[in-house]
Amino acid sequence: MVNKPHAQRGSKAGKKPSGTAATANGEDTSYIVFGKDEKAGKKGKQPPVTESAASTRGGKSKEVVNGAPQPEAEKKPDTRTLIAGSSWTGKLPMTLFNEHCQKQRWDKPEYTMHRNKGGKHVGGVIIRQRNQKTQEVTQLPEISPPREYNNEKGGQDSAVEARHFAATYALFRVGNMKNLSMALPPQYRDLWKGDFQELKQAAIAQGQGHLYEADPFLAVKHREEAKAVKEKERAEIAKKKQQTEKQATVTLDGQIRRPDKGWGKSPWAEMGVRTRREVEHLIRSGAVWNVHGIQMSMTDRRNVVERLSRIGFRTSHAEEAADVCADFEEALEWLLIHMPEDDVPKWALPENYLAGVALAASDLQKEGKIKRLAAAGYSRDVCSDILDGCDGVESKAAFALQHRLLGDEATGASNEPGISDLWEEEQATLEAIFSERYSGTSDGCIIQLELQTPSREPIRLRVRLSKSYPTDLPAMAVETPLPAYIKLSILRQCLLHAKENFLGEMMLFNVLDFLEQEIPRIIDTPGRLQSIAGATSTSNEPSSKASSAPRKQPKRHPRMITWTKDTNISQRLRAEWCTKQSRPDQQRMLQARQGLPAWSLRDAIVASVMGNQVTIISGETGSGKSTQSVQFILDDLIDQGLGEHANIVCTQPRRISALGLADRVADERCARVGDEVGYTIRGESKQRAGMTKITFVTTGVLLRRLQTSGGSAEDVVASLADVSHVVIDEVHERSLDTDFLLVLLRDVLAKRKDLKLVLMSATLDADVFEAYFDRVSSVGRVEIAGRTHPVQDIHLEEVRQLVGYGGFDAEEDASDTEDNLAGDFALSGGGGRQQQQRPKPRKQYGPPGHDGHTIDYDFIAQTVKHIDAELGREDGGILIFLPGTMEIDRTLRSLAYLPNLHALPLHAGLQSAEQKRVFARPPRGLRKVVCATNVAETSITIDDIVAVIDTGRVKETTFDPAKNMVRLTEMWASRAACKQRRGRAGRVRAGKAYKLYTKMQEARMLERPEPEIRRVPLEQLCLSVKAMGVTDVPAFLASALTPPETLSVKGAITILERVGALDRNELTAMGRHMSMIPADLRVSKLMVYGAAFGCLDACLTIAATLTVKSPFVSPQAKRDEAKAAKAAFGRGQGDLMCDLRAFEEWWDRRSNGEQTSSLRRWCDDNFLNHQTLVDISSNRNQYSSSLQEIGFLPPGHQRANAEAYNRHNDSDALLRALVAGAFQPQLARIEFPSKKYVATAAGNVAQDPEAHTIKYFNEENGRVFVHPGSTLFSESSFPANSVFMSYFTKMATSKVFIRDLTPFNVFSLLMFGGPVTIDPEGRGLLVDGWVRVQGWARIGVLVSRLRMMLDDLLARKVDEPGLEMSEADIVRIVRRMVTFDGLDR
Repeated sequence: MVNKPHAQRGSKAGKKPSGTAATANGEDTSYIVFGKDEKAGKKGKQPPVTESAASTRGGKSKEVVNGAPQPEAEKKPDTRTLIAGSSWTGKLPMTLFNEHCQKQRWDKPEYTMHRNKGGKHVGGVIIRQRNQKTQEVTQLPEISPPREYNNEKGGQDSAVEARHFAATYALFRVGNMKNLSMALPPQYRDLWKGDFQELKQAAIAQGQGHLYEADPFLAVKHREEAKAVKEKERAEIAKKKQQTEKQATVTLDGQIRRPDKGWGKSPWAEMGVRTRREVEHLIRSGAVWNVHGIQMSMTDRRNVVERLSRIGFRTSHAEEAADVCADFEEALEWLLIHMPEDDVPKWALPENYLAGVALAASDLQKEGKIKRLAAAGYSRDVCSDILDGCDGVESKAAFALQHRLLGDEATGASNEPGISDLWEEEQATLEAIFSERYSGTSDGCIIQLELQTPSREPIRLRVRLSKSYPTDLPAMAVETPLPAYIKLSILRQCLLHAKENFLGEMMLFNVLDFLEQEIPRIIDTPGRLQSIAGATSTSNEPSSKASSAPRKQPKRHPRMITWTKDTNISQRLRAEWCTKQSRPDQQRMLQARQGLPAWSLRDAIVASVMGNQVTIISGETGSGKSTQSVQFILDDLIDQGLGEHANIVCTQPRRISALGLADRVADERCARVGDEVGYTIRGESKQRAGMTKITFVTTGVLLRRLQTSGGSAEDVVASLADVSHVVIDEVHERSLDTDFLLVLLRDVLAKRKDLKLVLMSATLDADVFEAYFDRVSSVGRVEIAGRTHPVQDIHLEEVRQLVGYGGFDAEEDASDTEDNLAGDFALSGGGGRQQQQRPKPRKQYGPPGHDGHTIDYDFIAQTVKHIDAELGREDGGILIFLPGTMEIDRTLRSLAYLPNLHALPLHAGLQSAEQKRVFARPPRGLRKVVCATNVAETSITIDDIVAVIDTGRVKETTFDPAKNMVRLTEMWASRAACKQRRGRAGRVRAGKAYKLYTKMQEARMLERPEPEIRRVPLEQLCLSVKAMGVTDVPAFLASALTPPETLSVKGAITILERVGALDRNELTAMGRHMSMIPADLRVSKLMVYGAAFGCLDACLTIAATLTVKSPFVSPQAKRDEAKAAKAAFGRGQGDLMCDLRAFEEWWDRRSNGEQTSSLRRWCDDNFLNHQTLVDISSNRNQYSSSLQEIGFLPPGHQRANAEAYNRHNDSDALLRALVAGAFQPQLARIEFPSKKYVATAAGNVAQDPEAHTIKYFNEENGRVFVHPGSTLFSESSFPANSVFMSYFTKMATSKVFIRDLTPFNVFSLLMFGGPVTIDPEGRGLLVDGWVRVQGWARIGVLVSRLRMMLDDLLARKVDEPGLEMSEADIVRIVRRMVTFDGLDR
């Protein structure tokens, strides 16, 4: 703080006072120089400022009279004392603000004075800035506190105080982001921290935060620029609106229609005449309206009627539709189906459509007959069908139509009319009465009424003589230019009146009189559309209003356990068990078991299980909890005489765990797998009903048992009726299936008190599980100490020193082809230590994870080499933990160049036989090296492992519910997982764990992974919960051990509605099928479609390919050749069709007996991975088994004898449509550029656009891009009018790319896409709320009804598994529509 001496008090009056702010403050501030200020003096030469001078500067002063000071006693304190107090030695606010302005190169501030409501002084500051180049001066509005504040708090007693107050506020406005308050006197410092801060917050809340910017001139400039931009935008919008108004047109129904750019670029949906007739016939004969029998409230009904009336429907028809339907959308569809085309609103018709006009026919005579018959209002299609049924006799057809209108039996059709005296007499009378308005015909007469239509058009009555006139009605027709349904209503009421009143007498005069009197009334209230439905449709059957609920077949559940001791079977089991205990082989096994830590707690485990409904067993790796606990429970039940009732189901998170434990426990009990001890995994089972007492199953298998139990909470309980104990192993992993199972079992335990639940965890974190179950059951706990040998941890720094490895070199690009080379490595299975080392390839690195970490495969190989050398001739295997299968494959390729190794992969994607290879001893002279994912962390024991190499990496699924994006992310494993990994090295003897990460990195790892339920999509889980009869899915999931995010649950339910699995919070038929198939929702939906539409094998192959991966590879050096090979299979049909056709050719070669070596050469020539094709084949078989399990396929279904399910495997268009339907809502709209033409000898021909000019748009991201790896990346045209693209995968890098693409046409979208709604403005159809399709509104209605009928057929398939769907009428029509895009072919 620069302190200046006080001004000399009482300076001479003769001195001329200074007029500057500096003198007002009583300070020497002459060193402050403002630009172009000519009055500023030099520093040190300014005379001292007196109090008198300061007062003079302030304006009129009471202290100075005629230039002379008042007596000494009347002096007021000087400015410094007045503003800051006598003890203040710092600068005053005006000085500080002046200095700030000078530093910012602003002009000297100007102070203004006012008075507030209370008469006190308030000040303001005006600041200016001069442009040094243009000399233009910018002046800002006065800086002053808000008026309300000045009136309440800002008023000062003197002008001097008001100026300093204003200076302080101005300084705060431009310097509030700095700590300038410390330079201010105390009272202004308090204002800075108090009132002024509150004023700033209030300004920010009101959107005026710009007032407190550091550079107010720049802030004003930015605001003016933003304002100019907004004004420009408003002007452009107004201009566009004006242009739109000019282009607006008025439709025939009086509506104003404005052009819409989005609709103008939309594709067209056109339906062939023959196809439309078939669809309408099918719908009118079998459609169901208001499926759930919903009755609208009076308010809703009134609103629906008003809305329909406003868009052009008659009020009476709107009321009729409201009586039949459940809501506005269904009522609109009902009207568009039932109303004749000549009376629907014009917006519902295609452009230039003329109702009743047919194309020229080759049979002009027949066309004339149809025209005369249709003049009465009958549908042309109905007239044509009836005329054909009457052998072309027009009069006979007229009587048949009349009987149809009245709903009589069709037997009343007249033969050729006879002539009677009564008829001739009546005709003569009518001719005399009506004169010119009467004309006779060969079979009757035509009489024109005196009455005319509201538009002054004539009305004529055509009469045809019946055989038994007047005891039978003649055939009559009202011919006039009125809507068809009004003419039919007039005719129907006339016929009914005549039938009731005029039979047996001459009736035509009375009929004419009735018409003259009643036609005006009927035109106003024509009656219900359903009354004339038979005459306006090709189907004479009334529409169904509601469907009967499908009959559910009762689910058979196992018999409930009755706990009876010492039954015959229990006694036999106890005797056999006692006998077995004395056998030598069993004694040896018992000795081995007694060495496990769990054996010492045998009694404690049994007592806890007997005394509590829930028991939690915690034990470290190697304690024996997984193998021994179930045996302790079984042995105790057998010993108590309850062996017959023992049925222990033990879940495992992975197949290999279930298989390995079943083998191990069976060996320890000296039994075969499948007898006393068995297993059940997906697609494979070894157990015997009544004999198997311990069954190891995957968690998914037990969930499937509960899910398919019948669809209610009682069914879930009943499905476990024969189970005595449920054991859930590895519960600490918190997988999605495990958490779901815990929720279900907690509810089951509350209803079935004799069921025992055992939870086994490899970590000592039982508190959370105990708290979860102690509300419904008693909970016991047992903790088992681990039995692992010492394990030495060697971290990255030490490993590098031991191996002598220098670390990473410059990274080399890794081909993405290598990602696809799974299974293409060749390792020697025999040989001795004389094996020669193969040449080493260039250095390999994996792609970096999301955190930038990269795996060095050469480093791993060198570490294996070091361990092998260190072990020398000692036995012992090496276990390498890697994040995924791709990393396993690359590691195996790196190890292939080291001698004397027996390297094996281990991951969940391998078949059971391949997984079991890791347990066997290696060939003599070779060291076993197992490259595994985290499946080897727990449950399984490879008993010869002595060294572990841990990369510390894992791949986990992460889900962002806000963006609806799923990512498989490589990341660091948790410390708990790494602890499990290191424990694998100490199972048989002391071992070593080589940790390829630093101690610091290990400290930064998470303690344990987040439960899977909070990091994966929940669609399949929500569908499973719904399939079990749960009404409130969010509430059910909220009761989970760790509830998922609410946003994730809501998003999952929305997705289920969009894919067609849920409707009005109820499972659809498709949803019921999908819930029973253990696969991704899209994959399961595709398989259901394949079985329904007769292309099962093709859909199974595509589903399996999506589950595994594409069989194509793309070597870095041969990318162009690989691309050409792939295109040869694809033929522009899309990526999945390309994979399908490649697999089919491989399968055909394999089925025809081609040798494996030849097959591999063919694969190499076509850039296909043979092992991937084998994996796809295996997955197909598993999916086929799943379809058989749910009853969608007959038992024993085989590819060779399933012709009925595969008649249409070769239809590319159908398959593309089904893929699009399965992937809904994952679709993109294709936007083609404007067409260009080239002149040829045959005329101008349209050119295909260049691929880069074609754009793609989806709902979430707007524009998206085809991935360069797609077969469609360079395509400029697509097959069969394809205007949409479905995709299975979406990824965001520099752009949003879509992969696994399949093009499809408009009717594929309409039949299998999202809900179809009708645009009331007549622009077309809206699919899934965002995709626009131009077309006739009735097409949307027909499509919606067809989809409902297809869903009804799928519902029947649920209850009638043997139902053959592929050749049903509805399936046949849908198949033809999507194949030919709605046209007749």
